[in-house]
Amino acid sequence: MTQQICILGGGFGGLYTALRLSQLPWDTPPRLTLVDQHDRFVFTPLLYELLTGELQAWEIAPPFVEVLKDTPVIFHQATVTAIDLSAKTVQCNDTQVIPYTALVLALGGDTPHNTVPGVRDYALTFRTLADAYRLEEQLRLREQSSTDKIRVVVVGAGPSGVELACKLAERLGSRGRIRLVDRNTDILKASPEFNRKAALAALEDRGVWIDLETTPVAVHPSAIALQYKDRVDELPVDIVLWTVGTAVSPLIANLELPKTASGRLEVTPTLQVVDHPEIFALGDAADAIDEQGQVLPHTAQAAFQQADYAAWNLWASLSDRPLLPLRYSHLGEMLTLGTDRAALSGLGLTLDGPLAYLARRLTYLYRMPTLEHQLKVGLNWVTRPLIEIVSGVDKEGYR
Repeated sequence: MTQQICILGGGFGGLYTALRLSQLPWDTPPRLTLVDQHDRFVFTPLLYELLTGELQAWEIAPPFVEVLKDTPVIFHQATVTAIDLSAKTVQCNDTQVIPYTALVLALGGDTPHNTVPGVRDYALTFRTLADAYRLEEQLRLREQSSTDKIRVVVVGAGPSGVELACKLAERLGSRGRIRLVDRNTDILKASPEFNRKAALAALEDRGVWIDLETTPVAVHPSAIALQYKDRVDELPVDIVLWTVGTAVSPLIANLELPKTASGRLEVTPTLQVVDHPEIFALGDAADAIDEQGQVLPHTAQAAFQQADYAAWNLWASLSDRPLLPLRYSHLGEMLTLGTDRAALSGLGLTLDGPLAYLARRLTYLYRMPTLEHQLKVGLNWVTRPLIEIVSGVDKEGYR
């Protein structure tokens, strides 16, 4: 009987697990199905580059059918509506029912909208390609208007908020009035000191206002209420970007499986859900620990590493081979701080500026899901500046 592996979620955890599973030496190849509600994989660390035109959507968001075309993985675009743990089936919104021998839960998370009044109705999130398009639309509307200043408040001074603030300040230039708000006493509270200092310098150079120890208490159609100590001020605003926190997928929240205090799935160091060895969970869906008891961060680089282990251990569990406990290696942190500036800290190395920008680009190029996509994107990165130079020369010639 053919074993059936169903992978839910096509982010870093899900897609890279699927790709790795397709490369392992199966005695009898299983039926591999990847389910995601979107038609494209999104390389989220490069999503910010869409705002400044540094990259195009096809470079960071290839269709799943393109990424998986040379693999045995079956892609099914649908929204998962239910999982029957006893029957071992996955129910999709298109009425399809997918049976599984083994299940991988890599559904990712969402930005919570219910923490502050008005966020759901009036704030924008920045996690998906659709989010980037919505923000682009809002920016264009205001750039084409006669308004003197475009007022943007970015809530959350973690990596996402800082990167957004830098990109937006660079895009909007003198028309932009960017404010970065965070309730903590410093930006990037979990980042290395080098990156924090580099980010502060970049934000200062771009004229971004930083409001620390400040808490949003309400978001309105054209204003935001901010509390600093005992005082609440309401500021006019054109765009509010909400980058605070990660909420567990509702599907995960409703599953009767062991969970941690955060509401994420409780897994062993082999990434199997506790008491359910046929179910593997990774990324934002789980609170993973490695063999040393180290708690893994919910980042792209952690998902990369988990995907390798999840694939190996799933293969091993179905092939009567020993499983491997996760060994997590923190490789550092990279931040984009503009169109020619980044910060990098990791493996004993610190870089700031154009060299860090280049190193970040090359690192993420290497991490693209397939060699074919790496080559297409890499070639475009090399030839695009040359084309722009030639195009500029041609334009000069016609003047």
